Order: sequence, then structure tokens, then C-alpha cells
Amino acid sequence: MSYDIVLKRVYQTIEEDDGARVLVDRLWPRGRRREPLALADWYRDASPSPALRRQYHDNAISRNVFEIRYRGELRDHPEVLTPLMKLARQGRLTLLTATRSIDDSHLPILRDIVIDALQQEDQADALPSSPPCYGKGEEEQ
Repeated sequence: MSYDIVLKRVYQTIEEDDGARVLVDRLWPRGRRREPLALADWYRDASPSPALRRQYHDNAISRNVFEIRYRGELRDHPEVLTPLMKLARQGRLTLLTATRSIDDSHLPILRDIVIDALQQEDQADALPSSPPCYGKGEEEQ
């Protein structure tokens, strides 16, 4: 199944076809009030940890190191993906960030991880369950 997960800056215009709009930043965007953003949720749990975010923004670690560590954080806590996966299954999901450059943010990594998790669930659901047992029960023996 194909999933529609869009990445946008929180400052971009709200579109009718945005679907569920979820802010996935640890910090609230400066100068923005909640009501005009039309958010389904502000979900901080799927954003990078404060320490990792700080290291990346201070250029203490490279993009590759950031990606590896962020993927590790999400791998260690897969339950943080569940709310996003539920919303993605209902239709378009728009992940929002206040970061100036979406491509340099955590959102492309998060989108890939959510899509991978959804596809793994789909594959697991497609596998047949264990075959029925046609052996004789104890009473019949």
C-alpha cells in the first residue's frame, strides 16, 4: 500500500488537502499561536532528543552521524511511531517543522521510518496465520 506523508514548514500556507497536520518538533515555533496552525497534534516524542538536536544544530556532529543516532533513538522506542502510523493509515499526513530547511531537518528521516514501519506491518498482515491443526483431539483417540 502507498502512504501519503508530506513534509512542510509550519510557516507555509495551510492547504485543504493537508490531511492530519502534526507538528513534530521538540520546541514550539516562535511567534506562532496554536489555533491558526490547524494541528491534529503536537507530537514531540518522535522528534530527536534535546541532546541530539543540540549537537546537530551546533554542528558538533555531521548529518550522517545525526541520522544514525536519530534512527537509533526511534529504533529503541518504536512505540513513538504508532500515533503517526495511525494517522498515515487514515489518509494524507502532513509532518510539520519550524526548521528553515526541511531537507536538513529530521522530517525526511522520520517519514522514511514511518513508511518502513507501515510497510513492515502490511507485510506481516499479509502472511498467513499458522495452519489449522487437523490432528485428532485427545477425546477422539
